[in-house]
Amino acid sequence: MKKKLLIFVVTYKASFRVLNLINKIPFKKLSNFNYQIYISDDNSDDNISLKYLKLTKYKFGSKIKLNFNKKNIGYGANIKKCIRYALKYNYDYAAMLHGDNQYNPKYLSNMIELIDGSQNLDAVVGSRLMNKKSALRGNMPIYKYIGNIFLSKYFNLFFNTKFTDCHTGYWMYKCSEIKDLYLKCDNKFCFDLDLRLQLVQKKKKIKEIGIKTFYGSERSSMQIIYAIRFFLKVLKFKLFKKL
Repeated sequence: MKKKLLIFVVTYKASFRVLNLINKIPFKKLSNFNYQIYISDDNSDDNISLKYLKLTKYKFGSKIKLNFNKKNIGYGANIKKCIRYALKYNYDYAAMLHGDNQYNPKYLSNMIELIDGSQNLDAVVGSRLMNKKSALRGNMPIYKYIGNIFLSKYFNLFFNTKFTDCHTGYWMYKCSEIKDLYLKCDNKFCFDLDLRLQLVQKKKKIKEIGIKTFYGSERSSMQIIYAIRFFLKVLKFKLFKKL
């Protein structure tokens, strides 16, 4: 029997890019797995998003599951939906992509080969900063570039790890290793950090792979707020083992 892989895509007002994203998935290289793509739209209020999501569903049929949130629930809350769905339907692996096309789906084949291989890995994450020049060529804003390096070094200092990118949103987890994690935590952009903290505490085996990334013209106003929350969360978890 084929192992099951859930590919999860969170999108908000970027759904017109999702069809292009799905087209890049290396389906032939994933043919040994029973995969499904779960797309969660976080209450985009534009007709263009709805149109493109329906077009994606029409093209790929039963391989696509669409979820439309009735209200905006946040990045982390959407990932919780993915994890709970994956656990409910007994998926072996769960992977995360972003609907804005920032992460290239071609690396899914590398991730599944590693996590399903002989290294006994619990998670594989895509690092934009293993090759720092590549990150800048991908148009990563300089403030994010510097901030991500600093925050990753800060994390490594506390937990004696060697991660190069602690803010990546491109990952693949072995579902059997995340089923007991505490999910009633951050509903926003720190949720990935919350999972990483728990996995490190439980001494799970996490491997980074280098990825190329692409940034469009969008700029986030949340970077400073996120950095502060990251700093405090890591400190709190180190001192009190609480999220």
